[in-house]
Amino acid sequence: MFSANSTFRRTAVALLLLVSTLTVPAFALSVMDPFNLPAAMDSGTVKAADGVAYADGPRHKLDVYAPETRGAPAPVVFFIYGGGWNRGERSDYQFVGRALASRGFVTVIADYRLVPEVQYPDFLEDSANALKWVQDNIANYGGDINRLFLAGHSAGAYNATMLALDPSFLREYGVTMNILGVAALSGPYDFYPFEYGEVQNAFGAAPNPQGTQPINLVTSQTPPMYLATGTTDPIVRMQNTERFAQKLKDSGVWVTTRYYEGFGHMEPVIAMGAMWRWRMPVLDDMVAFFQMFGAFPSGVPYVAVVPDAPEQLPDSIAPIDQIVGELNAMFQPIEN
Repeated sequence: MFSANSTFRRTAVALLLLVSTLTVPAFALSVMDPFNLPAAMDSGTVKAADGVAYADGPRHKLDVYAPETRGAPAPVVFFIYGGGWNRGERSDYQFVGRALASRGFVTVIADYRLVPEVQYPDFLEDSANALKWVQDNIANYGGDINRLFLAGHSAGAYNATMLALDPSFLREYGVTMNILGVAALSGPYDFYPFEYGEVQNAFGAAPNPQGTQPINLVTSQTPPMYLATGTTDPIVRMQNTERFAQKLKDSGVWVTTRYYEGFGHMEPVIAMGAMWRWRMPVLDDMVAFFQMFGAFPSGVPYVAVVPDAPEQLPDSIAPIDQIVGELNAMFQPIEN
């Protein structure tokens, strides 16, 4: 059985050690590695596909996670990770794939090309191309293409919402699946003019910069959305979510909002994993939203258990605030 206390202790120490090495170029480590330790991830899941190519090129590969026990076809979540459009690896988010798989979803996480190799809209086109692979192949992994949801964090939340808002991307790759809902964490939806380097590098050459903004593309046909953010996010401020949510409401689109008090930019996605799930109910909130829009017509096939908060370690062993600060410091602000 999952033990919040024991897992927290083991993984927090590993995380601190990894953070301390980030300034040493010789170490090919990711600060996300501890969240992907076996003891820190959900059991009862399998990595059903590892590094499957959806197109040519090293950044065109994807992984599939699924419940260990599969019967009838399961709903599908296509999760897009963030990283300021200039970094990120699908392997960093195994814990998200397994978290959603533990709730009954077949989950796909795909890499996409990054700045400076590409600029807008190429990273969106990559995700659309990966969705064509999902349409053609996910049934082989137990997924139901008629129950497709998109999800993402940070830049990945932007990518997910744009795929739902601008049908031209999916149409270009022959994707005809309906998107039943979008779950977006800590996402930027209204950040023009482009004031910071990461955003300028990704979007500065766009011929129609206003057309890159999700808030400008909302119509009455936009699928339902779940928007969540930390109230103290220093990268994409809470007001960005508030403005986008209001635009959706004004357009008659269903929107569920969650504002997690006192949390920053990375915490919502980290809290999807088993180790930090006690901090905020992001996973359960997301799954409840998916269920509202047809994920499990016969009822959610699991019993949600919220773990108790673990005993905190001494700050000298695991200064959690410092660790979170290291994660958030990896990103530049997206808006002023």
